[in-house]
Amino acid sequence: MRTFRETLHTGYEQMLHLQGDPLVDRESAFQHIQVFDSVANGRVLVLDGILQLTDRDESAYSEMLVHPPVFEHGAVKRVLIVGGGDGAVAEEVLKHPGVERVDLVDIDAEVVDVAKEFFGHVHKGAFDDERLTFYPEDAFEFLGRTAEGTYDLAIADRPDPVGPAQSLFANDFYSRLQSALAGRGVGVFQTGCPFYQGDELTETHKLLQGVFQDAGVYVTVVPTYTGGFMALTWGANGLDLGTADASSLRRAVEASGIQTDYYNADMHAAAFALPEWMKRLLG
Repeated sequence: MRTFRETLHTGYEQMLHLQGDPLVDRESAFQHIQVFDSVANGRVLVLDGILQLTDRDESAYSEMLVHPPVFEHGAVKRVLIVGGGDGAVAEEVLKHPGVERVDLVDIDAEVVDVAKEFFGHVHKGAFDDERLTFYPEDAFEFLGRTAEGTYDLAIADRPDPVGPAQSLFANDFYSRLQSALAGRGVGVFQTGCPFYQGDELTETHKLLQGVFQDAGVYVTVVPTYTGGFMALTWGANGLDLGTADASSLRRAVEASGIQTDYYNADMHAAAFALPEWMKRLLG
């Protein structure tokens, strides 16, 4: 049987059994793009040998990047998505009718083209929503031209810090993003699986504390992102995520009527409870 093997962490490997022939296997101007159907996890997107998305468990990632900050902020209208060319995060953002503008900035337009062709069941037409504008360019340069206070929410759906994504983990990136956020604006960042990538969490949290008024971590669990908990770090201009009144939050979630597979008010509250070993990584 044809297989895909991913060795993201030294000494640890995961293997997926493929179903049928690969759907995409080509080099873009920036990276190696692969798409295939798997026996256990549905359709899979891989960039430079690193698994980015399976349609079976992407909700645990995309929903948790979006809904906790949206519901705690309470009035998100303008959103920036860094990366996210598969459209999964955009689809979650656009579930909120109060959102008026979404700017999606991904350096590789070919990933968006692949998503439109092979992952329509994931993004559900997000790229056709008139509120969304796609910018095929480097997010660091994009932020350099962005006026202060432009966005209420910024989500960095970035890959691991290798290749063209390295600039999205640097202090200058966080500074530019902080400036682009309005008062009470919040940025959320994919920060790896700290069971294997503890240094990444420690360093990112330290950088965010030096740039933002408020900063912290919450977690989700995505089975195909090997390592158990995935850390979602955040920084905000005067909004302390994880402190919302539980009753008010539950009423807001229920009143919204949004349909989810992973997120709910209970998962929201639980996501901010961290195990002791992760607290030690945060110092």
